[in-house]
Order: sequence, then structure tokens, then C-alpha cells
Amino acid sequence: MQTPAEGPDFASSSLARHLVRGAVGFGGLIGSFALLPVAGPVALLLLPVGVLALRGCPMCWTIGLVQTVSRGRLQRSCEDGRCTVVRADGRERAPEPAATRVS
Repeated sequence: MQTPAEGPDFASSSLARHLVRGAVGFGGLIGSFALLPVAGPVALLLLPVGVLALRGCPMCWTIGLVQTVSRGRLQRSCEDGRCTVVRADGRERAPEPAATRVS
């Protein structure tokens, strides 16, 4: 079960897998419109393939790319109502903006 601080996870198990999903997804989206003059409405069948490969939308894929790259390297740590992003080795990074602090 997810806690409110975690949010959705769009990451893939590996960077290569995520990049392949992106190529298939963006290829399906672009191909569905680029092939319209040649294949007609049948080309729109590529649209759901692209959306499924991107897990919803291009922004979801981009968020997943960031999560995949940072997985295991960054961790969120909240103490005394102050949240920070720390490296897995324990060194602290910049604090998160006040709008995302846990009360």
C-alpha cells in the first residue's frame, strides 16, 4: 500500500526497457498521425499502442524516466515536518519547496 508521500510509480525495471517503451510509444503516437495521408483512418490504430507503451501520456513516461534513473540513488527523508532528498550514501541535497512539506 502506498503512503500519501509516495505517489504513483512510473519507473521501469531498467533504463534500456524504459527507453524501448519510449521509442515504441512515441513512434506509435507520431506514426498514427504521420501515416494518416497514406493509410487513412487505419493508421489511428497505432494511437492506442503508443498510449499503452507510454503508460498514459508523454509526461507519465518522462516522470518514469526520471524515477528509473534516480532509483537507488535518491531517497526522500522527512523529519520534524521538513522533507529533503538525500543520496543513498546519506549526503543531503537541497530541501524540497515549502509547498511539498509534510505537516
